[in-house]
Amino acid sequence: MAKSNERNLNVTIKNQEDKNDIIISISGIFKNLRRLLAIWLVACIAAGVLGVALSAVISFSKKTPARALISFTYSGIEKGLDPKGRKFDVNSMKNPIVIEKALTELGIDLDNIEKVRANISFDYKIPEDAYDKLTAYNSVMDKATTGSLSAAQAMLDVTYYPTQFTIYFDFGKAGFDRKTGVEVLNTLLERYRDYFYEQYGYNEPLGTAVNVADYQDYDYAQQVDLFRNSLRTVRNYLASLAKDDNTTFRSSVTGYTFNDLSEYAKTVGSIDLDRISSYISVNNVTKDKDSALAYYNYRIENLKRDENEYKERLASVEASITQYEKDTILIFGNGTEGTNTESSTHSEQYDSLFRQKTSVEAALAQTRQDINFYESRRNALQNNTNSSKGNIEKVEKDIEALSKKVENIVSLTEQTANDYYENVQFAHAYNVLIPATRSVGAGLTDAVKNAVKPLIVVELLIFVIYMIAAFINSLKEANSKKKVFASDDDDDEEVTLDELVDVIEEEAAPENTAKTAKPANNNNKKKKK
Repeated sequence: MAKSNERNLNVTIKNQEDKNDIIISISGIFKNLRRLLAIWLVACIAAGVLGVALSAVISFSKKTPARALISFTYSGIEKGLDPKGRKFDVNSMKNPIVIEKALTELGIDLDNIEKVRANISFDYKIPEDAYDKLTAYNSVMDKATTGSLSAAQAMLDVTYYPTQFTIYFDFGKAGFDRKTGVEVLNTLLERYRDYFYEQYGYNEPLGTAVNVADYQDYDYAQQVDLFRNSLRTVRNYLASLAKDDNTTFRSSVTGYTFNDLSEYAKTVGSIDLDRISSYISVNNVTKDKDSALAYYNYRIENLKRDENEYKERLASVEASITQYEKDTILIFGNGTEGTNTESSTHSEQYDSLFRQKTSVEAALAQTRQDINFYESRRNALQNNTNSSKGNIEKVEKDIEALSKKVENIVSLTEQTANDYYENVQFAHAYNVLIPATRSVGAGLTDAVKNAVKPLIVVELLIFVIYMIAAFINSLKEANSKKKVFASDDDDDEEVTLDELVDVIEEEAAPENTAKTAKPANNNNKKKKK
Protein backbone atom coordinates (compact mmCIF):
# COMPACT_ATOMS: atom_id res chain seq x y z
CA MET A 1 0.00 0.00 0.00
CA ALA A 2 2.75 2.37 0.91
CA LYS A 3 4.54 1.66 -2.35
CA SER A 4 1.44 2.36 -4.42
CA ASN A 5 0.87 5.72 -2.75
CA GLU A 6 4.45 6.65 -3.19
CA ARG A 7 4.19 5.95 -6.91
CA ASN A 8 1.11 8.18 -7.26
CA LEU A 9 2.95 11.01 -5.54
CA ASN A 10 5.86 10.83 -7.95
CA VAL A 11 3.63 11.06 -11.05
CA THR A 12 1.92 14.11 -9.66
CA ILE A 13 5.21 15.93 -9.16
CA LYS A 14 6.28 15.16 -12.73
CA ASN A 15 3.05 16.59 -14.10
CA GLN A 16 3.60 19.72 -12.05
CA GLU A 17 7.06 20.19 -13.62
CA ASP A 18 5.78 19.89 -17.23
CA LYS A 19 3.21 22.62 -16.60
CA ASN A 20 5.58 25.61 -17.25
CA ASP A 21 7.05 24.45 -20.62
CA ILE A 22 6.24 26.63 -23.72
CA ILE A 23 6.65 25.11 -27.18
CA ILE A 24 6.53 27.22 -30.44
CA SER A 25 6.06 25.24 -33.64
CA ILE A 26 8.02 26.26 -36.78
CA SER A 27 5.21 24.86 -38.85
CA GLY A 28 2.88 27.19 -36.99
CA ILE A 29 5.01 30.21 -37.99
CA PHE A 30 4.93 29.18 -41.67
CA LYS A 31 1.21 28.59 -41.39
CA ASN A 32 0.73 32.17 -40.20
CA LEU A 33 3.07 33.46 -42.93
CA ARG A 34 0.83 31.84 -45.54
CA ARG A 35 -2.25 33.20 -43.81
CA LEU A 36 -0.88 36.78 -43.80
CA LEU A 37 0.73 36.59 -47.28
CA ALA A 38 -2.16 38.28 -49.08
CA ILE A 39 -2.21 41.15 -46.59
CA TRP A 40 1.54 41.63 -46.97
CA LEU A 41 1.34 41.70 -50.78
CA VAL A 42 -1.50 44.20 -50.74
CA ALA A 43 0.43 46.42 -48.32
CA CYS A 44 3.59 46.26 -50.51
CA ILE A 45 1.70 47.11 -53.70
CA ALA A 46 -0.21 49.92 -52.03
CA ALA A 47 3.00 51.39 -50.60
CA GLY A 48 4.70 51.24 -54.02
CA VAL A 49 1.81 52.90 -55.84
CA LEU A 50 1.44 55.61 -53.21
CA GLY A 51 5.20 56.22 -53.15
CA VAL A 52 5.47 56.63 -56.93
CA ALA A 53 2.34 58.78 -57.02
CA LEU A 54 3.69 61.07 -54.30
CA SER A 55 7.06 61.29 -56.05
CA ALA A 56 5.33 62.08 -59.36
CA VAL A 57 3.33 64.87 -57.75
CA ILE A 58 6.53 66.32 -56.30
CA SER A 59 8.44 65.94 -59.60
CA PHE A 60 5.77 67.61 -61.74
CA SER A 61 5.10 70.34 -59.19
CA LYS A 62 8.81 71.19 -59.00
CA LYS A 63 9.23 71.08 -62.84
CA THR A 64 12.22 68.76 -62.85
CA PRO A 65 14.84 70.12 -65.31
CA ALA A 66 14.93 68.58 -68.77
CA ARG A 67 18.15 66.72 -69.47
CA ALA A 68 20.03 65.17 -72.37
CA LEU A 69 23.24 63.17 -72.77
CA ILE A 70 25.96 64.29 -75.22
CA SER A 71 29.43 63.01 -76.05
CA PHE A 72 32.64 64.16 -77.78
CA THR A 73 34.89 61.57 -79.43
CA TYR A 74 37.42 63.46 -81.54
CA SER A 75 41.18 63.16 -81.09
CA GLY A 76 42.36 65.33 -78.20
CA ILE A 77 39.20 65.42 -76.09
CA GLU A 78 40.73 62.78 -73.80
CA LYS A 79 43.37 65.42 -72.95
CA GLY A 80 40.80 68.15 -72.42
CA LEU A 81 41.52 69.85 -75.77
CA ASP A 82 39.32 71.06 -78.58
CA PRO A 83 39.97 70.07 -82.24
CA LYS A 84 42.38 73.01 -82.60
CA GLY A 85 44.47 71.95 -79.61
CA ARG A 86 43.17 74.58 -77.23
CA LYS A 87 41.56 73.94 -73.86
CA PHE A 88 38.05 72.59 -74.29
CA ASP A 89 35.21 74.14 -72.30
CA VAL A 90 31.79 72.50 -72.47
CA ASN A 91 30.24 75.82 -71.44
CA SER A 92 30.77 76.94 -75.03
CA MET A 93 27.42 75.24 -75.65
CA LYS A 94 25.86 78.17 -73.75
CA ASN A 95 27.25 80.61 -76.28
CA PRO A 96 24.65 83.36 -76.90
CA ILE A 97 25.07 82.82 -80.65
CA VAL A 98 23.92 79.19 -80.31
CA ILE A 99 21.00 80.13 -78.03
CA GLU A 100 19.97 82.94 -80.38
CA LYS A 101 19.82 80.56 -83.35
CA ALA A 102 17.75 78.05 -81.34
CA LEU A 103 15.25 80.65 -80.12
CA THR A 104 14.98 82.19 -83.59
CA GLU A 105 14.19 78.80 -85.11
CA LEU A 106 11.45 78.22 -82.52
CA GLY A 107 10.05 81.74 -82.86
CA ILE A 108 10.74 82.63 -79.21
CA ASP A 109 11.50 86.19 -78.15
CA LEU A 110 15.26 86.83 -78.06
CA ASP A 111 14.87 88.60 -74.71
CA ASN A 112 14.94 85.10 -73.20
CA ILE A 113 18.56 84.46 -74.25
CA GLU A 114 20.01 85.30 -70.84
CA LYS A 115 17.31 83.32 -69.00
CA VAL A 116 18.11 80.24 -71.06
CA ARG A 117 21.86 80.67 -70.66
CA ALA A 118 21.65 81.12 -66.88
CA ASN A 119 19.59 77.94 -66.37
CA ILE A 120 21.75 75.52 -68.34
CA SER A 121 24.18 73.39 -66.35
CA PHE A 122 26.41 70.38 -66.98
CA ASP A 123 27.43 67.26 -65.13
CA TYR A 124 29.63 64.30 -65.92
CA LYS A 125 30.50 60.92 -64.47
CA ILE A 126 33.87 59.23 -64.51
CA PRO A 127 33.58 55.82 -66.24
CA GLU A 128 34.45 52.77 -64.24
CA ASP A 129 37.51 51.96 -66.33
CA ALA A 130 38.81 55.49 -65.77
CA TYR A 131 39.20 54.84 -62.05
CA ASP A 132 41.88 52.28 -62.81
CA LYS A 133 43.74 54.81 -64.94
CA LEU A 134 43.49 57.42 -62.23
CA THR A 135 45.01 55.13 -59.61
CA ALA A 136 47.54 53.22 -61.72
CA TYR A 137 51.19 54.28 -62.10
CA ASN A 138 53.25 53.67 -65.17
CA SER A 139 56.52 51.83 -64.94
CA VAL A 140 59.57 54.05 -64.59
CA MET A 141 61.59 51.71 -66.79
CA ASP A 142 59.01 51.86 -69.57
CA LYS A 143 59.19 55.63 -69.55
CA ALA A 144 62.96 55.70 -69.34
CA THR A 145 63.43 53.50 -72.39
CA THR A 146 61.71 56.09 -74.55
CA GLY A 147 64.32 58.65 -73.63
CA SER A 148 61.90 60.85 -71.72
CA LEU A 149 63.47 62.94 -68.97
CA SER A 150 60.11 63.53 -67.28
CA ALA A 151 59.25 59.97 -66.28
CA ALA A 152 58.31 61.01 -62.77
CA GLN A 153 55.88 63.61 -64.03
CA ALA A 154 54.36 61.11 -66.42
CA MET A 155 53.79 58.73 -63.50
CA LEU A 156 51.85 61.40 -61.65
CA ASP A 157 49.83 62.44 -64.69
CA VAL A 158 46.51 60.89 -63.69
CA THR A 159 44.22 63.73 -64.73
CA TYR A 160 40.94 62.61 -66.26
CA TYR A 161 38.97 64.68 -68.76
CA PRO A 162 35.34 63.70 -69.36
CA THR A 163 34.01 62.93 -72.83
CA GLN A 164 30.33 62.54 -71.93
CA PHE A 165 28.22 65.22 -70.33
CA THR A 166 24.67 65.43 -69.03
CA ILE A 167 23.19 68.82 -69.89
CA TYR A 168 20.35 70.13 -67.72
CA PHE A 169 17.91 72.91 -68.59
CA ASP A 170 15.81 74.23 -65.69
CA PHE A 171 12.97 75.41 -67.91
CA GLY A 172 10.78 76.24 -64.89
CA LYS A 173 13.16 78.95 -63.70
CA ALA A 174 13.56 80.15 -67.28
CA GLY A 175 9.80 80.69 -67.51
CA PHE A 176 8.86 77.87 -69.92
CA ASP A 177 6.51 74.91 -69.65
CA ARG A 178 7.85 71.38 -70.05
CA LYS A 179 7.02 71.05 -73.74
CA THR A 180 8.65 74.35 -74.71
CA GLY A 181 11.62 73.75 -72.43
CA VAL A 182 12.37 70.38 -74.02
CA GLU A 183 12.07 71.89 -77.51
CA VAL A 184 14.49 74.67 -76.59
CA LEU A 185 17.05 72.21 -75.23
CA ASN A 186 16.89 69.83 -78.21
CA THR A 187 17.04 72.69 -80.73
CA LEU A 188 20.00 74.19 -78.91
CA LEU A 189 21.84 70.85 -79.13
CA GLU A 190 21.26 70.72 -82.89
CA ARG A 191 22.36 74.32 -83.45
CA TYR A 192 25.51 73.65 -81.45
CA ARG A 193 26.34 70.97 -84.00
CA ASP A 194 26.41 73.67 -86.69
CA TYR A 195 28.41 75.96 -84.42
CA PHE A 196 30.90 73.16 -83.75
CA TYR A 197 31.55 72.62 -87.47
CA GLU A 198 31.79 76.34 -88.07
CA GLN A 199 34.38 76.73 -85.34
CA TYR A 200 36.53 73.76 -86.31
CA GLY A 201 35.54 73.18 -89.93
CA TYR A 202 35.73 75.09 -93.20
CA ASN A 203 33.87 78.37 -92.66
CA GLU A 204 36.47 80.19 -90.61
CA PRO A 205 39.53 79.72 -92.87
CA LEU A 206 37.49 80.36 -96.00
CA GLY A 207 35.82 83.51 -94.71
CA THR A 208 38.19 85.84 -96.56
CA ALA A 209 37.98 83.80 -99.75
CA VAL A 210 34.25 84.37 -100.10
CA ASN A 211 34.49 88.17 -99.91
CA VAL A 212 34.87 88.84 -103.65
CA ALA A 213 31.32 89.93 -104.42
CA ASP A 214 32.18 93.66 -104.45
CA TYR A 215 35.18 93.36 -106.75
CA GLN A 216 33.77 95.98 -109.19
CA ASP A 217 34.49 98.74 -106.67
CA TYR A 218 38.22 98.32 -107.36
CA ASP A 219 40.44 99.00 -110.35
CA TYR A 220 40.96 96.12 -112.78
CA ALA A 221 44.41 95.23 -111.54
CA GLN A 222 43.17 95.25 -107.96
CA GLN A 223 40.25 93.04 -108.93
CA VAL A 224 42.69 90.50 -110.28
CA ASP A 225 44.61 90.68 -106.99
CA LEU A 226 41.43 89.95 -105.03
CA PHE A 227 40.75 86.81 -107.03
CA ARG A 228 44.38 85.78 -106.81
CA ASN A 229 44.29 86.01 -103.01
CA SER A 230 41.02 84.07 -102.94
CA LEU A 231 42.44 81.24 -105.02
CA ARG A 232 45.61 81.20 -102.93
CA THR A 233 43.58 80.93 -99.72
CA VAL A 234 41.50 78.11 -101.17
CA ARG A 235 44.57 76.18 -102.31
CA ASN A 236 46.31 76.55 -98.95
CA TYR A 237 43.20 75.34 -97.19
CA LEU A 238 42.82 72.38 -99.54
CA ALA A 239 46.47 71.51 -98.96
CA SER A 240 45.91 71.42 -95.20
CA LEU A 241 42.85 69.20 -95.65
CA ALA A 242 44.74 66.83 -97.94
CA LYS A 243 47.55 66.64 -95.39
CA ASP A 244 45.17 65.52 -92.62
CA ASP A 245 43.25 63.17 -94.89
CA ASN A 246 44.54 59.60 -94.74
CA THR A 247 41.63 58.10 -96.68
CA THR A 248 41.93 59.97 -100.02
CA PHE A 249 38.47 61.31 -99.34
CA ARG A 250 36.16 61.86 -102.29
CA SER A 251 33.00 63.76 -101.51
CA SER A 252 29.72 62.03 -102.26
CA VAL A 253 28.17 65.50 -102.60
CA THR A 254 30.51 67.10 -105.15
CA GLY A 255 32.43 64.07 -106.45
CA TYR A 256 35.79 65.86 -105.92
CA THR A 257 38.83 65.08 -103.82
CA PHE A 258 40.90 67.82 -102.21
CA ASN A 259 43.63 67.37 -104.80
CA ASP A 260 41.07 67.66 -107.61
CA LEU A 261 39.87 71.00 -106.30
CA SER A 262 43.42 72.21 -105.71
CA GLU A 263 44.34 71.44 -109.33
CA TYR A 264 41.16 73.14 -110.49
CA ALA A 265 42.08 76.30 -108.56
CA LYS A 266 45.65 76.12 -109.86
CA THR A 267 44.41 75.89 -113.45
CA VAL A 268 42.12 78.89 -113.06
CA GLY A 269 44.92 80.87 -111.45
CA SER A 270 47.63 79.98 -113.97
CA ILE A 271 45.50 80.24 -117.13
CA ASP A 272 42.49 82.52 -116.68
CA LEU A 273 43.92 84.81 -114.02
CA ASP A 274 47.36 85.19 -115.59
CA ARG A 275 45.82 85.76 -119.02
CA ILE A 276 43.65 88.59 -117.71
CA SER A 277 46.51 90.04 -115.69
CA SER A 278 48.89 90.09 -118.65
CA TYR A 279 46.24 91.64 -120.89
CA ILE A 280 45.71 94.42 -118.34
CA SER A 281 49.45 95.07 -118.11
CA VAL A 282 50.14 95.01 -121.85
CA ASN A 283 47.16 97.15 -122.83
CA ASN A 284 47.36 99.44 -119.80
CA VAL A 285 43.74 98.76 -118.90
CA THR A 286 42.90 100.89 -115.89
CA LYS A 287 40.19 103.15 -114.56
CA ASP A 288 42.74 105.68 -113.27
CA LYS A 289 46.40 105.42 -114.29
CA ASP A 290 47.75 107.62 -111.51
CA SER A 291 45.79 105.75 -108.83
CA ALA A 292 46.99 102.45 -110.23
CA LEU A 293 50.65 103.58 -110.14
CA ALA A 294 50.25 104.79 -106.58
CA TYR A 295 48.70 101.44 -105.63
CA TYR A 296 51.58 99.48 -107.19
CA ASN A 297 54.21 101.61 -105.44
CA TYR A 298 52.43 101.17 -102.11
CA ARG A 299 52.19 97.42 -102.55
CA ILE A 300 55.87 97.13 -103.50
CA GLU A 301 56.96 99.10 -100.42
CA ASN A 302 54.86 96.95 -98.09
CA LEU A 303 56.10 93.74 -99.67
CA LYS A 304 59.73 94.85 -99.29
CA ARG A 305 59.15 95.51 -95.60
CA ASP A 306 57.63 92.04 -95.30
CA GLU A 307 60.65 90.62 -97.14
CA ASN A 308 63.07 92.18 -94.65
CA GLU A 309 60.99 90.90 -91.74
CA TYR A 310 60.97 87.35 -93.11
CA LYS A 311 64.74 87.51 -93.67
CA GLU A 312 65.37 88.51 -90.07
CA ARG A 313 63.00 85.84 -88.77
CA LEU A 314 64.62 83.18 -90.93
CA ALA A 315 68.09 84.15 -89.70
CA SER A 316 66.90 83.98 -86.10
CA VAL A 317 65.34 80.54 -86.55
CA GLU A 318 68.45 79.20 -88.32
CA ALA A 319 70.65 80.51 -85.49
CA SER A 320 68.40 78.83 -82.93
CA ILE A 321 68.62 75.54 -84.80
CA THR A 322 72.42 75.78 -84.98
CA GLN A 323 72.79 76.51 -81.26
CA TYR A 324 70.11 74.13 -80.07
CA GLU A 325 71.31 71.05 -78.20
CA LYS A 326 69.06 68.06 -77.95
CA ASP A 327 68.64 66.20 -74.70
CA THR A 328 70.94 63.21 -74.46
CA ILE A 329 70.81 59.98 -72.52
CA LEU A 330 73.91 58.14 -71.38
CA ILE A 331 73.44 54.39 -71.77
CA PHE A 332 75.77 52.43 -69.49
CA GLY A 333 77.30 49.17 -70.57
CA ASN A 334 78.23 46.12 -68.54
CA GLY A 335 80.95 47.89 -66.54
CA THR A 336 83.70 47.61 -69.15
CA GLU A 337 85.39 50.58 -70.76
CA GLY A 338 84.14 51.89 -74.04
CA THR A 339 80.70 50.33 -73.75
CA ASN A 340 78.85 53.50 -72.67
CA THR A 341 76.96 55.29 -75.45
CA GLU A 342 75.04 58.52 -75.81
CA SER A 343 71.76 58.88 -77.64
CA SER A 344 69.87 62.04 -78.61
CA THR A 345 66.21 62.09 -77.65
CA HIS A 346 63.23 63.28 -79.62
CA SER A 347 62.60 66.98 -78.97
CA GLU A 348 59.30 68.62 -79.81
CA GLN A 349 60.85 72.08 -79.57
CA TYR A 350 63.62 71.19 -82.02
CA ASP A 351 61.07 69.90 -84.54
CA SER A 352 59.01 73.04 -84.04
CA LEU A 353 62.00 75.17 -85.05
CA PHE A 354 62.30 73.29 -88.33
CA ARG A 355 58.59 73.76 -89.01
CA GLN A 356 58.98 77.48 -88.38
CA LYS A 357 61.93 77.62 -90.76
CA THR A 358 59.95 75.91 -93.53
CA SER A 359 57.01 78.25 -93.05
CA VAL A 360 59.17 81.41 -93.09
CA GLU A 361 61.04 80.26 -96.19
CA ALA A 362 57.76 79.70 -98.05
CA ALA A 363 56.44 83.12 -97.03
CA LEU A 364 59.71 84.79 -98.06
CA ALA A 365 59.66 83.14 -101.49
CA GLN A 366 56.04 84.16 -102.07
CA THR A 367 56.81 87.75 -101.06
CA ARG A 368 59.71 87.99 -103.52
CA GLN A 369 57.48 86.73 -106.32
CA ASP A 370 54.84 89.34 -105.47
CA ILE A 371 57.46 92.10 -105.52
CA ASN A 372 58.62 91.10 -108.98
CA PHE A 373 55.03 90.85 -110.18
CA TYR A 374 54.04 94.36 -109.03
CA GLU A 375 57.27 95.88 -110.31
CA SER A 376 56.60 94.48 -113.78
CA ARG A 377 53.06 95.83 -113.63
CA ARG A 378 54.26 99.27 -112.59
CA ASN A 379 56.87 99.40 -115.30
CA ALA A 380 54.38 98.33 -117.95
CA LEU A 381 51.86 100.91 -116.83
CA GLN A 382 54.41 103.71 -116.86
CA ASN A 383 55.55 102.95 -120.43
CA ASN A 384 52.10 102.48 -122.04
CA THR A 385 49.32 104.82 -122.90
CA ASN A 386 45.71 104.49 -121.77
CA SER A 387 43.72 101.58 -123.16
CA SER A 388 40.78 101.77 -125.52
CA LYS A 389 37.13 101.30 -124.64
CA GLY A 390 37.16 97.90 -126.36
CA ASN A 391 40.00 96.70 -124.13
CA ILE A 392 38.11 97.80 -121.06
CA GLU A 393 34.96 95.96 -122.13
CA LYS A 394 36.94 92.80 -122.84
CA VAL A 395 38.64 92.92 -119.40
CA GLU A 396 35.34 93.48 -117.60
CA LYS A 397 33.79 90.54 -119.43
CA ASP A 398 36.73 88.25 -118.65
CA ILE A 399 36.78 89.28 -114.98
CA GLU A 400 33.05 88.56 -114.70
CA ALA A 401 33.62 85.05 -116.05
CA LEU A 402 36.60 84.65 -113.70
CA SER A 403 34.44 85.72 -110.75
CA LYS A 404 31.93 82.96 -111.49
CA LYS A 405 34.70 80.36 -111.68
CA VAL A 406 36.21 81.47 -108.37
CA GLU A 407 32.80 81.46 -106.68
CA ASN A 408 32.23 77.94 -108.00
CA ILE A 409 35.59 76.77 -106.65
CA VAL A 410 34.86 78.28 -103.24
CA SER A 411 31.40 76.70 -103.17
CA LEU A 412 32.73 73.26 -104.14
CA THR A 413 35.46 73.55 -101.52
CA GLU A 414 32.93 74.45 -98.83
CA GLN A 415 30.65 71.54 -99.72
CA THR A 416 33.51 69.05 -99.96
CA ALA A 417 35.05 70.22 -96.68
CA ASN A 418 31.67 70.13 -94.99
CA ASP A 419 31.11 66.56 -96.18
CA TYR A 420 34.58 65.59 -94.99
CA TYR A 421 34.24 67.07 -91.53
CA GLU A 422 30.77 65.74 -90.91
CA ASN A 423 31.31 62.21 -92.24
CA VAL A 424 35.04 61.57 -91.74
CA GLN A 425 36.99 63.97 -89.57
CA PHE A 426 34.19 64.79 -87.12
CA ALA A 427 31.84 61.91 -87.91
CA HIS A 428 31.40 61.15 -84.21
CA ALA A 429 33.06 64.21 -82.76
CA TYR A 430 29.81 65.50 -81.30
CA ASN A 431 26.81 63.28 -80.66
CA VAL A 432 23.51 63.66 -78.87
CA LEU A 433 23.27 60.22 -77.27
CA ILE A 434 19.96 60.76 -75.47
CA PRO A 435 17.86 63.78 -76.43
CA ALA A 436 15.52 65.42 -73.96
CA THR A 437 11.95 64.13 -74.00
CA ARG A 438 8.72 65.92 -73.18
CA SER A 439 6.54 62.82 -72.68
CA VAL A 440 4.69 62.12 -69.45
CA GLY A 441 6.56 58.84 -69.32
CA ALA A 442 9.80 60.76 -68.84
CA GLY A 443 8.34 62.51 -65.81
CA LEU A 444 7.10 59.18 -64.43
CA THR A 445 10.54 57.69 -65.00
CA ASP A 446 12.05 60.46 -62.93
CA ALA A 447 9.40 59.90 -60.28
CA VAL A 448 10.19 56.17 -60.09
CA LYS A 449 13.93 56.86 -59.87
CA ASN A 450 13.39 59.38 -57.09
CA ALA A 451 11.11 56.99 -55.20
CA VAL A 452 13.35 53.91 -55.37
CA LYS A 453 15.37 54.47 -52.20
CA PRO A 454 12.43 55.48 -49.97
CA LEU A 455 10.38 52.57 -51.31
CA ILE A 456 13.12 50.08 -50.45
CA VAL A 457 13.09 51.29 -46.84
CA VAL A 458 9.29 51.17 -46.62
CA GLU A 459 9.09 47.70 -48.22
CA LEU A 460 11.70 46.36 -45.81
CA LEU A 461 9.76 47.79 -42.88
CA ILE A 462 6.54 46.16 -44.11
CA PHE A 463 8.37 42.83 -44.45
CA VAL A 464 9.69 43.08 -40.89
CA ILE A 465 6.18 43.82 -39.60
CA TYR A 466 4.88 40.85 -41.61
CA MET A 467 7.42 38.50 -39.99
CA ILE A 468 6.76 39.84 -36.48
CA ALA A 469 2.98 39.47 -36.91
CA ALA A 470 3.36 35.84 -38.02
CA PHE A 471 5.61 35.10 -35.04
CA ILE A 472 3.26 36.75 -32.54
CA ASN A 473 0.22 34.88 -33.90
CA SER A 474 2.10 31.58 -33.65
CA LEU A 475 3.06 32.42 -30.06
CA LYS A 476 -0.54 33.22 -29.14
CA GLU A 477 -1.82 29.96 -30.61
CA ALA A 478 0.80 27.97 -28.72
CA ASN A 479 -0.07 29.68 -25.43
CA SER A 480 -3.82 29.06 -25.90
CA LYS A 481 -3.19 25.36 -26.46
CA LYS A 482 -0.94 25.23 -23.39
CA LYS A 483 -3.67 26.72 -21.20
CA VAL A 484 -6.12 24.04 -22.33
CA PHE A 485 -3.68 21.25 -21.48
CA ALA A 486 -2.77 22.90 -18.17
CA SER A 487 -6.44 23.05 -17.05
CA ASP A 488 -6.86 19.30 -17.74
CA ASP A 489 -3.74 18.50 -15.70
CA ASP A 490 -5.01 20.60 -12.76
CA ASP A 491 -8.26 18.62 -12.61
CA ASP A 492 -6.36 15.32 -12.49
CA GLU A 493 -4.08 16.70 -9.81
CA GLU A 494 -7.01 17.69 -7.52
CA VAL A 495 -8.48 14.17 -7.63
CA THR A 496 -5.17 12.66 -6.80
CA LEU A 497 -4.69 14.86 -3.74
CA ASP A 498 -8.10 13.84 -2.33
CA GLU A 499 -7.16 10.24 -2.71
CA LEU A 500 -3.91 10.90 -0.92
CA VAL A 501 -5.77 12.55 1.98
CA ASP A 502 -8.06 9.52 2.28
CA VAL A 503 -5.09 7.20 2.30
CA ILE A 504 -3.37 9.19 5.03
CA GLU A 505 -6.56 9.18 7.16
CA GLU A 506 -6.95 5.44 6.69
CA GLU A 507 -3.39 4.84 7.83
CA ALA A 508 -3.98 6.88 10.96
CA ALA A 509 -7.40 5.18 11.84
CA PRO A 510 -7.78 2.19 14.30
CA GLU A 511 -7.62 -1.40 13.12
CA ASN A 512 -11.36 -1.93 13.43
CA THR A 513 -12.07 0.71 10.76
CA ALA A 514 -9.41 -0.50 8.29
CA LYS A 515 -11.66 -3.21 6.83
CA THR A 516 -14.56 -0.89 6.21
CA ALA A 517 -12.22 1.58 4.52
CA LYS A 518 -10.69 -1.01 2.20
CA PRO A 519 -13.48 -0.98 -0.43
CA ALA A 520 -13.16 2.77 -0.60
CA ASN A 521 -9.41 2.40 -1.25
CA ASN A 522 -10.12 -0.07 -3.99
CA ASN A 523 -12.55 2.34 -5.58
CA ASN A 524 -10.03 5.13 -5.34
CA LYS A 525 -7.40 3.00 -7.01
CA LYS A 526 -9.76 2.27 -9.85
CA LYS A 527 -10.48 5.94 -10.25
CA LYS A 528 -6.82 6.66 -10.36
CA LYS A 529 -6.26 4.00 -12.93
